[in-house]
Amino acid sequence: MTSEELFIVLIRNFLIYLGVFALLALWLFDRTDVPHIEKLPAIPAIPILGNLVQLGTEQPRRLAELSRKYGPVFQIRLGNRRFVVANSFESVKQLWINNQSSLISRPTLHTFHSVLSTSQGFTIGTSPWDDSCKRRRKAAAAAVNRPAVVSYMPFVDLESYASIKELAEQLGDQQPQTDVNPYPLFQRLALNLSLTLGYGFRIAASAEDELLREIVTVERGISTLRSTSNNWQDFVPLLRIFSRRSNEASELRRRRDTYLEYLLRKLKERIATGKDAPCITGNILKGPECKLTHAETKSICVTMIAGGLDTTPACLLFGAAMLSGPQGAALQQKMLAEINTTYPDGNAWERCLKEEKCVYVQAFCKEVLRFWTVVPMSLPRVSIKDVTWQGAVIPAGTTFLMNAWAANYDDEQFISPTEFFPERFLNIAEGSGTQHFSFGAGSRMCTGSHLASREMYVTFVRILISLEILPAMDPSQRPILTGPLECNANPTGLSIEPKSFKIGFRIRDKEHLRKCFEQTEIATKHLAV
Repeated sequence: MTSEELFIVLIRNFLIYLGVFALLALWLFDRTDVPHIEKLPAIPAIPILGNLVQLGTEQPRRLAELSRKYGPVFQIRLGNRRFVVANSFESVKQLWINNQSSLISRPTLHTFHSVLSTSQGFTIGTSPWDDSCKRRRKAAAAAVNRPAVVSYMPFVDLESYASIKELAEQLGDQQPQTDVNPYPLFQRLALNLSLTLGYGFRIAASAEDELLREIVTVERGISTLRSTSNNWQDFVPLLRIFSRRSNEASELRRRRDTYLEYLLRKLKERIATGKDAPCITGNILKGPECKLTHAETKSICVTMIAGGLDTTPACLLFGAAMLSGPQGAALQQKMLAEINTTYPDGNAWERCLKEEKCVYVQAFCKEVLRFWTVVPMSLPRVSIKDVTWQGAVIPAGTTFLMNAWAANYDDEQFISPTEFFPERFLNIAEGSGTQHFSFGAGSRMCTGSHLASREMYVTFVRILISLEILPAMDPSQRPILTGPLECNANPTGLSIEPKSFKIGFRIRDKEHLRKCFEQTEIATKHLAV
C-alpha cells in the first residue's frame, strides 16, 4: 500500500469515526425530558438546541407569532426540555385554572436552583411542589391574605407618604413643572413593605441609599437569571462546562447572602433588646412551636423581597407614565372627579387606606396590570398528573409555559387590546373569575396579589390628589407608551426592566398636601424607625 493510499484510508477511517461520534453525541444529547407529545402541534426544531435560536431574545412576541400558524397551544423544545406553551386567554384559563391541581409544581433549573439558590434556598414561587413548599406557601398566604393586608395598611400609609414626600421635595417652588424619574422611589416603597413584613425593618434613607440600591441591583440580576430565554445552559448541559452564567450566579448569591445575613442579624439584635416590631421572621425566631424550619423561614423572606420588586414598582412607574401621555390629562380629570365625588370632605388621603370605593381608579389599576404585563412569560409550571388538551394527552412531568403577555393582549378576550382603556374593567359581574394574568393563574398564582393591588390603589389615589402629572418637557426623555415589550431595556429578563425616562410633576395644592403629610406623620410616628 502506497503512502497516498494509506493516507486515504486514514482519512476515511477518521471520517467514519467522526460520524459515529457525531451520531453518538446526538443520541446522548439530543433527547428531551418528555417524549414528543402526539396530537399536539410542534414547532420544528434543530438538534440539541431545539427552538432556542428560533425564539431569540423576545420570546413572548415570537411565540405569539407562531400561535397564528400552529394554534394557541403547541409544544416547543428548549434544548433537552420539552415545553407546552399557551398563548391565548382561553387556553391559559383551561390549562392553568381548570387543571390547577395538576399544574402545581415547578421545574428545577440548573442556574437558579443548583448554583444561585444553594445557600438561601428557593423562593416559594420557584420551588417544586413538596411538603416543605406546601408549608411555606400556606404561611406566606396567611401573611398576605385579605385580613392580614388590612393590618398592614399603616405601613402602606408610611411608605406611600415617604415616596410622595420625597418626590414633592424634588419639585421646584417656582417652576411650572419638574421632570424626574420616580422609579427609585417606587422601588423603595415596595422593598420597604417587604422588609417590614419580613424583618420588621425599613430603609428610612433616600431612594439612593446604598443598601437599597444593592438589593434592587442584585434582585434584578437574579430575576434575569430566572428567565427561560437567558440561560441556554439550563437546557444544554454541555454549555455548563465553561459557563459565564454560573460565575454570575455565584457572585449574585454571595451578594444576596451578605444583605440577607445583615437583615437577620439586625432583627436578632432588636429582639435581644426588646425593640423588635412584629414580623414574619421575628415571630418564627421567637416561637418555638412554629412548624417552619430556619431554611423555610429564609425562603419566605427571600420570596417577599424578590416578589415585591418584580412587579409593583414597574406597575406604579408605568401607570404614572400613562398619566403623562396623550391620554393622561383626561384620565387624571376623570379619576380626580371620582375621588372628589366619593370624598367631598377632601379626606381621600386617609380614607383610601380603609376602603376602595373609587371604581374607576380600581379599573385604572387593573388596566395598568394588563397593559403593562411586567412578567410577560410567567414562571413555568410542571404537571404532576396527565393533562388533556383537545385530544392530546400531555403526560405528567411536562413543563408548561404561559405567555401572559399574549393572553393579556388576546383580541378574542379584550376589545382593542393594544389600547389603554380602563373602562374594560368596569361593570364586570361578580364571580367572573380571573380578569388578567399579570399575577399568574391557578394554584400557584402570586400569593401577594392582594397586597400589591392595595399598594397600587392607595399610591395612585394619593398621587392624583397631590400632584399633577405632565409630559416631560424634553420629548426625548418621554416614555414609550405602546406596551411593555417596546419599553423593555432587558428583553431576556424574566420581568420588564423599564427603559429610562422622565415624567413631569407639579404640586396641586401645597397647603392641602402639607396637611396630608401631617396626618401620616402623626398616624405612623411609631413606625418610622
